[in-house]
Amino acid sequence: MTDLKTELLGVALEAAHRAGAFLRDGRPDDLGVAATKSSAVDVVTEMDIASEKLITDFFAERRPDDGVLGEEGASSEGSSGVQWVIDPIDGTVNYLYGRPDWSVSIAARKDGETLVGVVYAPMRGETYRAVLGEGAFVNDKPAHTRPAPPFGQALVGTGFGYVAERRAHQAEVARELIPLVRDIRRGGSAAIDLCDVAIGRLDAYYERGLNPWDFAAGDLVAREAGALTGGRPGEAPSGELTIAAPPGLFEDLQARLEELGAWHD
Repeated sequence: MTDLKTELLGVALEAAHRAGAFLRDGRPDDLGVAATKSSAVDVVTEMDIASEKLITDFFAERRPDDGVLGEEGASSEGSSGVQWVIDPIDGTVNYLYGRPDWSVSIAARKDGETLVGVVYAPMRGETYRAVLGEGAFVNDKPAHTRPAPPFGQALVGTGFGYVAERRAHQAEVARELIPLVRDIRRGGSAAIDLCDVAIGRLDAYYERGLNPWDFAAGDLVAREAGALTGGRPGEAPSGELTIAAPPGLFEDLQARLEELGAWHD
């Protein structure tokens, strides 16, 4: 591992753990919605905003020349060539309701390539981390995808957007897909879903409508654990479509999602 990757991993781990502990221990019993985004059910809490500030303040102290892209509005170019991509709470609705599947997701990119990814899920007591070319880990145990099952035996994760028209089409895609696979799960945190592929709790995952902060860290963890990731055929993961699955399953799922038009509303 290069000195830069080592430093970035250490900074990402510390930032994620600081934010995760703050969110776990400081969640108010009367937590409410501070703002909405794409629709009235796409929410931001005061803790999302505070968590992002905690993380960006930490980066400003430890790596002041880096750029930042955060879900709640943090954006700066920096001069080092490194950009941090931050989701201060991935799974905000789960967090709002006191459900356990939420995470802090932090990735470090340089020259358009993700070098480090950390996803911390405090209520699971698990930290998923990966360094480009160095493998993936859950806590300190190496992470590996499951071997690809037959398509009909795949447990597939997905998610739904918060705009009514989009989620109506996403529901139609899921309706067409569910008779063809073992079952479908909807966890509510894209970062955790990607890490669940990495550690074998899901065989595959797909979703339309993700933002870079939703998948940047989890995508690297999944790839370093042995998954293929992508979007439409020949394309990288994007807001249009993000897919993760081991070789042998990825290709079949990607082809089926292309047929079903999972990449459009």
